[in-house]
Amino acid sequence: MFAARGIAVSLSLFVIIYGMISLAVVFLWRRAWGYARRLSARRAADTLFALRMFPIITASLITATLTVPSFLLLEPRTIQEPLGGALLALGALGLILGLIGVTNAAIAWRTASRAVAEWTRGARRAPSQSSVPVLTVSPGCPAMTVTGILRPRILVSRAAELELTGRELQAALNHELAHVRLADNLKKLLMRFVSFPGMGGLEAAWRETIEWAADDSAVVTTRDALDLAAALIKLSRMVPNGAATDLTVALVNRPVSRVYARVERLLAWSEDLAVGPSKPSRWHGLSLGLTASFAALAMFALAYNQLLVEVHRATEWLVR
Repeated sequence: MFAARGIAVSLSLFVIIYGMISLAVVFLWRRAWGYARRLSARRAADTLFALRMFPIITASLITATLTVPSFLLLEPRTIQEPLGGALLALGALGLILGLIGVTNAAIAWRTASRAVAEWTRGARRAPSQSSVPVLTVSPGCPAMTVTGILRPRILVSRAAELELTGRELQAALNHELAHVRLADNLKKLLMRFVSFPGMGGLEAAWRETIEWAADDSAVVTTRDALDLAAALIKLSRMVPNGAATDLTVALVNRPVSRVYARVERLLAWSEDLAVGPSKPSRWHGLSLGLTASFAALAMFALAYNQLLVEVHRATEWLVR
């Protein structure tokens, strides 16, 4: 009974915290997006992803560091308290959320696996200097896409190889390699685990921003920007581009208007826009972050005992 009560209490507080923070993110993410748009595309993408994962990470940390220890240390093991209806309902909701997340991720994984198996039927290894395998696939497949998480591959249709010049093809490959380095397929899978109503807009903004970040990573000179823009225009005319699945990252996505927005962004690219912050600025930001983290940990350690007591009081109220 003690173990069952502890599991129910932990799941209940997790659901409450996760739900409250998720609702806050649903209503407030656009303000953060307005700030993130002023950053580089890479930082904007990281900011949106962190915001999307913030509810699950925060709820998990609070549950693991406060809820569970407070129950184990302060809850009497000899008292036989019945589990209230609210506690059971919240605990069941926590289990349901977990099952929904696992199911969504499994469906996305299975769908992507089936699609990739179909695309790579009869594929051949293309010559490439990258550490990521590049496969030439049939013309009916997406023009260019990144598949896989643990063993990523870049699939290039025969039609795309014939359509693009050598420089355009290399610029497009550099874009897809950026997605591999940033583990964007893994991030997509994590988002399927933590599905929550109302997060569609945030996830769409993130998907758009990771394309900007990959574009920026593929471009070093103005010539590179023009080559990638030309590749996007050519491949946007190829119908199968809309066939990419949830856990793959295609070079060209629907709607085409987003592709043209990327083209306009590339045409406006210049070496001045590619200049990042100086090393002292990066080290300054890192030192500030470490200092703030150590200060927060110190405050948390000093107040830990009192926090355990307050959390246990909250769980006692929830049980009753």
